[in-house]
Amino acid sequence: QVQLVESGGGLVQPGGSLRLSCAASGFTFSSYTMSWHRQAPGKERELVALLPSTGTTTYADSVKGRFTISRDNAKNMVYLQMNSLKPDDTGVYQCKAWVRYGYWGQGTQVTVSS
Repeated sequence: QVQLVESGGGLVQPGGSLRLSCAASGFTFSSYTMSWHRQAPGKERELVALLPSTGTTTYADSVKGRFTISRDNAKNMVYLQMNSLKPDDTGVYQCKAWVRYGYWGQGTQVTVSS
């Protein structure tokens, strides 16, 4: 009964900021890698950021320096802080827990437009 619920998406102007949240339950959160992925219309889903239980973070080249993934193990939460947003950042953002075969949240829409 692993469950992931994203929130925080919305409409933002280019150059703006947004923070996405993912609430996790059903597993020992602090023991597992968490990640964020996104999919734009007509494009393949891509890895945006990844945060292991121990070790360094990983970012897509397109978001490096602009996005920050973090986690709060006391709250079973993972976050994605997005700054200097661009229209190409538009898409559905999903949280993933690397538990067994992998679990996905339902996704939250991010739209960057003037």
